Amino acid sequence: MTETGILIGDDGTARCWWAGSDPLYRSYHDVEWGFPVRDDTRLFEKLCLEGFQAGLAWITILRKRENFRAAFAGFDMPTVASFGTDDVERLLGDAGIVRHRGKIESTINNAALALDLAEEFGSLSDYVWQHAEPPRPVPVSMEDLPSKTDVSTALSKDLKKRGWSFVGPTTVYAFMQAMGLVNDHLMGCEIRDAVEALG
Repeated sequence: MTETGILIGDDGTARCWWAGSDPLYRSYHDVEWGFPVRDDTRLFEKLCLEGFQAGLAWITILRKRENFRAAFAGFDMPTVASFGTDDVERLLGDAGIVRHRGKIESTINNAALALDLAEEFGSLSDYVWQHAEPPRPVPVSMEDLPSKTDVSTALSKDLKKRGWSFVGPTTVYAFMQAMGLVNDHLMGCEIRDAVEALG
């Protein structure tokens, strides 16, 4: 790995250091992370999964993502919003996901609130993309990447005011990085330009 945080893989590709050598993580870095997403279901899913990731490594959630999708009806917002106590107990018994009652109940609660946002703003995407990070210098090293920003803090605060949970400023910033509201691929990462072209 270079001093700046660029890792040259055994395939010769220069990537952000965190992609490592795990094929699943590499694929996530190369074709998902940072690419702009405007689909409501994918945005909702990511907000939920970032909440589940709190206190855990993202690779843990990534490896369980298909299980989460199956357990939460593909993160279809109306369906998840309709989940009741029986669903909570079903999910608590599902070894394929993170079995945390607070995070499960939060996902159900947040689904209903996401529908409210979609009704108020036209879509969840329209609400979220109001909070894209303003342009800033390209990050040169790991040290240039914040864990939260004024924008993520403001978005977190607004979501909490609306009743959302597990959406702290750091969690929200990780969501913003992943969904393309900011391009935090490092200078020298071969994926950065592809993300920038879609920004």
